[in-house]
Amino acid sequence: MINYLLKILCFLGFCIILTPQKIAGQESNREFTAGIRLQKTHNLYFENGITADYTCAKLWDKRIHLGFSYVTSRLGTAFHSNALKQDNYLGTLQFNFRRKKILSPIVKLNTGYFYVDLENPIFSDLPHTSALLSIEGGILINLKLPIRIALTFGYNFITGNGLSGPGTLFPLFYQLSISYKIL
Repeated sequence: MINYLLKILCFLGFCIILTPQKIAGQESNREFTAGIRLQKTHNLYFENGITADYTCAKLWDKRIHLGFSYVTSRLGTAFHSNALKQDNYLGTLQFNFRRKKILSPIVKLNTGYFYVDLENPIFSDLPHTSALLSIEGGILINLKLPIRIALTFGYNFITGNGLSGPGTLFPLFYQLSISYKIL
């Protein structure tokens, strides 16, 4: 899984390096945004973390975005509490339907890795890791500032019941991302 994530990061790095620079008076050929992601699993934990995405003119005129997010309950519900500490590492493929409008509908396909720290050794036989596969739909708000706000609702296709997958991997979640346009 770590190799998979490193490949995505290397690909994004090469895209940033190889994409031509902005010409004065024209829109940039590439965009890179980074920010925070606030996520709530329905009927369970708040998970917060970071998010970043990249696009360029070669990716269907900037309608397709490649991204990465890391969200954890360590920065949410488990912060100074006895809630379970869980981590989500997500690689994202995002499609923007009306990218030049203030309100842009978006669809995301996420894949990645889930880990929950069950802390006590007596729970070592229970599943504590899982692959992630989810879809999100929502709205992207493109402000005149270099700030973007994404509001989405998502569904995890891979979940668990404590026996055949981590018991804290629930199907429904919603999130708010606030990103700053760096490039």
